[in-house]
Amino acid sequence: MCTPTKRTQWREDLQHLRKDHGFSKKVLLNCCLVRRIITWASPKPKDSVEDELELSAVRHRPEGLEQLEAQTRFSRKELQILYRGFKNECPSGVVNEETFKDIYAQFFPQGDASTYAHFLFNAFDTDHNGSVSFEDFVMGLSILLRGTVQEKLNWAFNLYDINKDGYITKEEMLDIMKAIYDMMGKCTYPVLKEETPRQHVEVFFQKMDKNKDGVVTIDEFIDCCQNDENIMRSMHLFENVL
Repeated sequence: MCTPTKRTQWREDLQHLRKDHGFSKKVLLNCCLVRRIITWASPKPKDSVEDELELSAVRHRPEGLEQLEAQTRFSRKELQILYRGFKNECPSGVVNEETFKDIYAQFFPQGDASTYAHFLFNAFDTDHNGSVSFEDFVMGLSILLRGTVQEKLNWAFNLYDINKDGYITKEEMLDIMKAIYDMMGKCTYPVLKEETPRQHVEVFFQKMDKNKDGVVTIDEFIDCCQNDENIMRSMHLFENVL
């Protein structure tokens, strides 16, 4: 159980992330994964990530801290905070799909989050081995929270490209949209009609599929998103349910 002292410590760490390292309050409140990890973080005095890696008996150990600093836009302190929470939540050092589903079920109890959690898990599981390591987690999080528009759109394309063949079909886009709407449940206002996801996908896909070959390439996706304010706004929907 998290003691008052530990709760105070992780709140201070959270303030540190927000004020000194570029996390806005809105981003943290919207990002379920960050909220869950930060909430479970209970740092030990004088601990470092290196000490924990040497002493903890976990099946999977993250890469060196310096390497993660170089590969992400997180500082050493931020990586320490994220890792403490990640390890407390996932002592084995990896997250499986069921954990993703549990997290999203808790944050979206009014809807069915299982399908969206499945798609999101696959997007974080970059090597497709059925688990998300700390490296996978922070690499994805770095893009979503601090990446360039191009990097975020690349990540979004990967999310929508369900079968990872390099193209987005209308069916894939519809599957993601329906999963998001199913997860949001009745909390949207006005309440969305059942045909709303399909209607949105029809409009988006028609604009994106410029050569009308029935699929959207990454170049078509990025070009359309960057040049259409309405689509860009809609594509940001997935960021708000992370």
